[in-house]
Amino acid sequence: MRLPRRLAAPATALAALLALTFAAAPATPAVPATSTAPTSIASAVPGAAATAGAGFWHTSGRQILDEAGTPVRIAGINWFGFETSNYVPHGLWSRDYKSMIDQMKSLGYNTIRLPYSDDIFKGTTPTSINTSGGMNADLVGLNSLGVMDKLVTYAGTVGMKVILDRHRPDSGGQSALWYTSSVPESTWLANLKTIAARYAGNSAVVGIDLHNEPHDPACWGCGDQSTDWRLAAQRGGEAVLAANSKLLIFVEGVQSFNGSSYWWGGNLQGAGQYPVQLSVANRVVYSAHDYATSVAQQPWFTDPSFPSNMPGVWDKNWGYLFNQNIAPVWVGEFGTTLQSATDQTWLKALVQYLRPTATAGADSFQWTFWSWNPNSGDTGGILNDDWTTVNTVKDGYLASVKSPNFSGGSGGGGTGDTQAPTVPVGLAVTGTTASSVSLSWTASTDNTGVTGYDVYRGGSKVASVTGTSYTDSGLSAATAYTYTVRAKDAAGNVSAASSAVTATTSPGGGGSAGCSAAISLNDWGSGLTATVTVTNTGAAATKSWRVVWTWPTGLQISGSWSADVTRSGQTVTANSQAYNGVLAPAASTTFGVQATRTDSSAVATATPVCTATS
Repeated sequence: MRLPRRLAAPATALAALLALTFAAAPATPAVPATSTAPTSIASAVPGAAATAGAGFWHTSGRQILDEAGTPVRIAGINWFGFETSNYVPHGLWSRDYKSMIDQMKSLGYNTIRLPYSDDIFKGTTPTSINTSGGMNADLVGLNSLGVMDKLVTYAGTVGMKVILDRHRPDSGGQSALWYTSSVPESTWLANLKTIAARYAGNSAVVGIDLHNEPHDPACWGCGDQSTDWRLAAQRGGEAVLAANSKLLIFVEGVQSFNGSSYWWGGNLQGAGQYPVQLSVANRVVYSAHDYATSVAQQPWFTDPSFPSNMPGVWDKNWGYLFNQNIAPVWVGEFGTTLQSATDQTWLKALVQYLRPTATAGADSFQWTFWSWNPNSGDTGGILNDDWTTVNTVKDGYLASVKSPNFSGGSGGGGTGDTQAPTVPVGLAVTGTTASSVSLSWTASTDNTGVTGYDVYRGGSKVASVTGTSYTDSGLSAATAYTYTVRAKDAAGNVSAASSAVTATTSPGGGGSAGCSAAISLNDWGSGLTATVTVTNTGAAATKSWRVVWTWPTGLQISGSWSADVTRSGQTVTANSQAYNGVLAPAASTTFGVQATRTDSSAVATATPVCTATS
């Protein structure tokens, strides 16, 4: 079952805090002021330029075409906030909106999906806009729609497109259906007409996402006017086209179809049998949402065949519409914190699935990543918590499917990251037993971000890990083994091999000592505690033990207990104390470490390596 995403901090509380620092914007009139927000915001650049993506768009089979008939590709980002009680995109408390959009453009995103709620049609006053020092100066005095006008116009001037997303009926939260008791369907339809008409003539706005994440009891093709989202989407689409016939109509899926359940808004199994039909041809784009375990656990993540099962899952729920040339498919939301190995594997597989076909660069799935904002509680964002620096690892996963100029690039690879990470250095043996060798190395760097390392024993790959340490087990006693390590990034680029190291396992027999270590985390976001359990795996009692692991520098150690803990760079070393170094065979002891997270992208998972003396 799809779970709603949480904001890391309540918007109202944040607004109250910021009000102490930033000057409040003057009150806005109940309706948009015509002097700054005309009913129809015309395109800032008259006429269609002879570049891919110019003008208004339409569909042909599974492709989206620009005004000249050239296939285009949406490769964009979600920037939320209009739908919350701030009534404006988040982060303007830290930065100017133009610098935000410029940064999106510079990173290779070509489209912004802007969620909003129907509240903004009531003349809502934005909160938490920093106007000090001339920042956001042209937003002073504007209501929410006036701010939206400014964002749309500026995005158009730098060559980006905008998709408007009716995310919620009001700022209170998502709704299963497109209407609620306080926001009836008539209001939804009227507001769709209003916003479509507002941007008539402005080709920066290419379409409207009619309603975010319909879910149970919403159905598809059931025929009930009160719950059939497919029929409602037809009514909503007609309302938009009556006011602006050039817009694309983005229609999300539901949760359940014929007893098969998927992510909220992600189930489009019924669209092939029951298509959305509009009076204006070539306007429908189907939209799916897809997420990882940081949002909710799903059965396909624990399937023994994961991740090779995922293309079949995507084909069934939404990919078939593209594969069978029925209609374009836009993955309007997908995201993850990347904290778990499962999520990292999922994102890599999904990006591979979204890559263009061999036919043409833009003959492909469309997408907008969730999200630009770092304050999405169960996914995080492309920006770090400072609202300025980039989470380069997360952004790096998307490098091979970006399309900054809408054309998809030559050969169908978007911007096509071809730069390999630097070679891992400092490969060293950190411990041996009769049956294992423990290794560590220094992290590599990459232009978009290192996603993992392949460990080789001799000429054979024995493991792929995300950290900078590994223990190779199941080895023979008194035997020499040679190791190298290669770094890799999200685009599949692999570094040259590190310098080799050789380790010899200790002799076998009943008198050798050995130990293992396992870390259990209690992570609350800004900080964590790690409890480490050390177990004697040998046949003799230990006299002392040592546990080593690597943590990013964004995790600062603030305390420890039951071990002498030191740190050098990313390497954390914990030595036993006098009272707990002696462990009988199979006996265990624990120690703990407390850390503060100074970088929201710092991953706390680690592979501890234990060595013991006897």
